Amino acid sequence: MKMSDIIGKSAAQLAETLLSLRKEQMNLRFQKAAGQLANPNRWREVRKAVARVKTAQTQLAKKEAK
Repeated sequence: MKMSDIIGKSAAQLAETLLSLRKEQMNLRFQKAAGQLANPNRWREVRKAVARVKTAQTQLAKKEAK
């Protein structure tokens, strides 16, 4: 997920996206523990996507506070 995809979303959409990414991260964690992780790079991609969404949420909150 690129930052350009995230920027145009509303606060509710960002929260929904963050929730789905956290669920995927949890599933990947279980797969890793069971030794069934098919794509190890996906773990890194999801982690970075979570950070991007959280950054966008912070930027949106600062923009709304002004």
